[in-house]
Amino acid sequence: MPTPPAATPRPEYPRPQFVRREWLNLNGTWQFETDRGDSGLERGLLERELTGAIVVPFPPESELSGIGDTDFLEAVWYRRVVTLPAAWAGRRVLLHFGAVDYDTTVWANGVEVARHRGGFTPFTADLGDVPGAGPGDEVTLTVRARDPRSGPQARGKQAVRYANHDCNYTRVTGIWQTVWLEPVPDLHLRRPRITPDLAGSAFHLELPLSGAHSDPRPGHRLRAVLADAAGEICRAEVRADLDLAPRLHLPVPEERRRPWCPEDPHLYELRIELLDAAGEVTDTAESYAGLRAVAVRGKAVTLNGRPVFQRLVLDQGWYPDGLMTAPTDAALVHDIELAMAAGFNGARLHQKVFEERFLYHADRLGYLVWGEFGDWGCETGGTSGDNQRPDVSYAAQWLEALERDYSHPSVIGWCPLNETYQKLHDRLTGLDAVTRAMFLATKAMDTTRPVVDASGYSHRVAETDVYDAHSYEQDPAAFQRQMSGLAKGDPYVNIHRNGDTFSLPYRGQPYFVSEFGGIWWDPEAAAAESGENRTESWGYGERVRDEEEFHARFAGLTGVLLDDPAMFGYCYTQLTDVFQERNGVYRFDRSPKLDLARVRSAQLRPAAFEAAEGQGELEQP
Repeated sequence: MPTPPAATPRPEYPRPQFVRREWLNLNGTWQFETDRGDSGLERGLLERELTGAIVVPFPPESELSGIGDTDFLEAVWYRRVVTLPAAWAGRRVLLHFGAVDYDTTVWANGVEVARHRGGFTPFTADLGDVPGAGPGDEVTLTVRARDPRSGPQARGKQAVRYANHDCNYTRVTGIWQTVWLEPVPDLHLRRPRITPDLAGSAFHLELPLSGAHSDPRPGHRLRAVLADAAGEICRAEVRADLDLAPRLHLPVPEERRRPWCPEDPHLYELRIELLDAAGEVTDTAESYAGLRAVAVRGKAVTLNGRPVFQRLVLDQGWYPDGLMTAPTDAALVHDIELAMAAGFNGARLHQKVFEERFLYHADRLGYLVWGEFGDWGCETGGTSGDNQRPDVSYAAQWLEALERDYSHPSVIGWCPLNETYQKLHDRLTGLDAVTRAMFLATKAMDTTRPVVDASGYSHRVAETDVYDAHSYEQDPAAFQRQMSGLAKGDPYVNIHRNGDTFSLPYRGQPYFVSEFGGIWWDPEAAAAESGENRTESWGYGERVRDEEEFHARFAGLTGVLLDDPAMFGYCYTQLTDVFQERNGVYRFDRSPKLDLARVRSAQLRPAAFEAAEGQGELEQP
């Protein structure tokens, strides 16, 4: 991957599955100013220098930003003067943002060039039509990010009270992923969609082109070249002036066929080129692809046609010094390696759309991932049966996440919503409409992966591909009784403590417990009598008295699920402690607090699901 100078924070290329060689990383020091009353536009912040400084891409609440302001930040402003490289002459310049939380406006030389809603997904501003913003020019970039504390808004685990509490953490406002520039021709490649076809031993490519400034010209063609370590496998070309998104088929011969899986996460190299009528390459991008298949068969979720018990861990993706921003690229790799060292083969990426480089490393390392939207923030309180108020912006932002992550082989399932608890009754609500819309949008965007309509509570789509539940029962014997109904087609389903039903009935889908455990073990606070002070230290249920009791409870709980032949996987809460939440396998700073050999051993014994599925015992009744 191309990298700018090492002094730049987070210098690595941020979009590893669609790489252009020419680019300019804008991470580093920007002017900055807090706008607590969101009156900055009226007060002239767009026209003047800002009073402070910040280190991008770290959010202003984080230590690494150089600010560390954890109070409510209704709006923040950024400003930087950039000289666009003269070597880019004759091309348009695109300004990319990996993610900015939440409502973002971008100006170049005082001209508005982008407006984006949503804190988890990327967006781009085209500087090509801005006066004085061409190659060789000095351009003033200004960014305003609004992040209101009230109203329905997809926030994930960000606290809406002043301080951290329960399982809600320090807020993140403004830029929190890499900002960069790249030059492109008027007619240029857009992000490809790469679909593996294991049964047909091929890859199918959709190759959209830019259309805002230049129509595909007669004679232009698209070319894709697939390769592995032994060299080129195949290439294909197609006209670029007929279809809005031209398609290519890249067959993989049997002798070069190497399916992607956890044991062998093989990635093929892929080069995509746009050619003009004379056959000259005018735009090129490098990518990669994994050849694998995910399927639902009866009560089983299979990978490449075989059962793989999913030993997942809940990963919140927070860091003590960077909050939602990993301090380094190596920290992303380290988190995956920590999970695998403890015996997990994948993760639910929980209440956050992780930065794309995490998925790149998961692709390389054979780490299974369920992608999830950070939907928390639509709960209005109360139990009226209309307490969840997600709006259409949820679907829009989720579609952006799906578009970004579609081609990553490590992603084996989608989860648009999480724990949207609301009483099920005879009248339709906004939650019903949005849950169905997000499920259908996911299925329309991606027909190759299973979708769970909502993790845990409020299954509102009868035909959801996967059904799940959350249980933090801490007694293994009681947990066993709770889970015993799955074999009879009557699995554990989350309900309100007063008995109200949240979900439509189970219909025989593949089932797993997508949150369990959460065992509270805090060696440094072992003298605490209870976990009720959730601003300091807490976990689920009664705190274990010592590490030995932790291992007994962990082995007992995981054993219940490993021994169930109808359970295709589980997700243990959680990988690390996060602030006051002390139920991680590791501490918040990623140091060990448990005997990992015992954690690993408890998980890696054979799962009954794999044996039963191999014997054909999981067909739907």
